[in-house]
Amino acid sequence: MSTPRIVTLVAVVAALSAAGGWWLGQQRADTPEPTISKADPAQPQILYYRNPMGLPDTSPVPKKDSMGMDYVPVYAGEAPSTPGTVVLSPEKVQMIGVRTVKVELAPMQQTLRASGSIAIDQARQWVIAPKFEGWVQTLAANQVGMRVRRGQALMSVYSPELRSAQNEYLIALRAASTMAAADPASAASMRDLSGATLERLRNWGIGGGSLERLKDGRIDPYLTLTAPADAVITDKPAVQGMRFMAGEMLLTLADLSRVWLVANVPASDSAQLELGQAVQFRTSALPGRTFDGTISFIAPTFDEASRTLTVRVELDNTEGVLRPGLFGDVEFVADAGPAVLTVPRSAVLDSGTRQVVFVELAAGRFEPRAVAIGRRSGDRVEINDGLVEGESVVSAANFLIDAESNLGAALDGLKAPDHAGHGTGRAERGEEQDAGDAEPDQTPTDGGHQHAPQGG
Repeated sequence: MSTPRIVTLVAVVAALSAAGGWWLGQQRADTPEPTISKADPAQPQILYYRNPMGLPDTSPVPKKDSMGMDYVPVYAGEAPSTPGTVVLSPEKVQMIGVRTVKVELAPMQQTLRASGSIAIDQARQWVIAPKFEGWVQTLAANQVGMRVRRGQALMSVYSPELRSAQNEYLIALRAASTMAAADPASAASMRDLSGATLERLRNWGIGGGSLERLKDGRIDPYLTLTAPADAVITDKPAVQGMRFMAGEMLLTLADLSRVWLVANVPASDSAQLELGQAVQFRTSALPGRTFDGTISFIAPTFDEASRTLTVRVELDNTEGVLRPGLFGDVEFVADAGPAVLTVPRSAVLDSGTRQVVFVELAAGRFEPRAVAIGRRSGDRVEINDGLVEGESVVSAANFLIDAESNLGAALDGLKAPDHAGHGTGRAERGEEQDAGDAEPDQTPTDGGHQHAPQGG
């Protein structure tokens, strides 16, 4: 091939290469470059970072506080939706010991506790008080606490009045026998007199044995007073040789085979009491033993000094271990009734006027919710309003979450900064804006100058 033709071919190839390069450059210039996403769409978007100690300080980028703790990220969809909602990281939830429980529907076993003491059954007390005047000749029941049996001799007494009545009975009886044939009318009067005298002796409490001996013509110079029942002497004013007047108390006795349990129930719990309700009594003096009974009496009035209601329970005491004056704990058991919503007592924050629980909305998200509580029993409390069955509530560390919620509410009270990547504003810089330091109104401008107001 000749030299001119080779030169011509090289020139054509060079021209074509230049044209192809120009065309490729135009195509690349017209085609937009693909953008590279800086965030993985599979991961949630971080809105901002908040102070780990709950202080009103946020940051658009990761940082550490003055103690070297990392700021906590707040993700999209996890921002508090209601005032006071708390968002905690899994590390912080574990660190402060947060525990949650389910709201359960279960019967509420009502158990009321109060203090009580053993007292003498007032229906089983007796008083030895002769209906005539006399002297204590001998005293067999000579000490308080002494046990006596029914019919056992307590004391013998001498009474001139009693002896006179016995003589009167014998005289009238002999006169009636003498006049029976000569003067029937007078004999009948004597028999009436002897009968009246015998009745008077019975009214004075003279026993049948003394009366039988009197009918046989024998007079007892001393009268023996006996025990009316198996009992214990609880008081002994009598002293051997003392003089007593008619009606004066010489001895008091009490049957302790049954005793009273007297309990004082606070007025706030009195509505839970009813007659026949089961009661259990325990005392540290008799460890391991429980005494069962039922309510037999509820006082019609409250004690004004202690604001309590007196309740009485009858207890069997055949063993004699329940001594009057013994103190212990009284437990009133009521019917459980229908099932109700309950939570642990530790889950309820009670300020006295408002009751709040923290509901777990999601992992690490806790919402404060006001509830209406009802009865309490043991470590459970009834929920009348504010929760539904199956919800999870915080039962431990809720005081710490409450403090976090209050700080979060204070932070929401400040004007929240734009978390899209702008600065944290004056709240982060610690500056304060006075009431008069307001932003000027943005009005249309021409050439960077505001229009002057129209009019004179």
